Amino acid sequence: MRKLDQWLDEYALSHRHPVNKMLHWICVPLIVLALLGLLASLPIPAALSHWPGGWASAVAVAALIYYTRLSTRLALGMLPVFALLGISVHALSMLSAPLWRSSLVIFGIAWIGQFIGHAIEKQRPSFFKDLQFLLIGPLWLLAAAYRRAMLRY
Repeated sequence: MRKLDQWLDEYALSHRHPVNKMLHWICVPLIVLALLGLLASLPIPAALSHWPGGWASAVAVAALIYYTRLSTRLALGMLPVFALLGISVHALSMLSAPLWRSSLVIFGIAWIGQFIGHAIEKQRPSFFKDLQFLLIGPLWLLAAAYRRAMLRY
């Protein structure tokens, strides 16, 4: 398995243009929010009935396990991020539109933003090379926040 710095450095290669970076700061959290909303919209099997958020919580826990293997500090930083996203999914579910529909709209718009950023960057999205980069995007943002706050990751 690659080390965290290898993932972050390779991800950064296609995320240098300031507009692309800005779009990622907006769109990556929205994509994660929308994905969690879509997962929360799925029927919950009996095995997950005691988990608040069902599939969304299960996938968040799986992501946290993956993140812990890369960096315990970043995984701990993702806990409040996932909690805030979970609260946001709950708030989104209170709207008049069904959660799956709102999440699908957000998902589509956020991905359009991502592809616009990569068109400006003139670089293909990293996940075209390796799907694991879909999990690295949120960590790349959090690692940047840690660097700005002068925290080690």
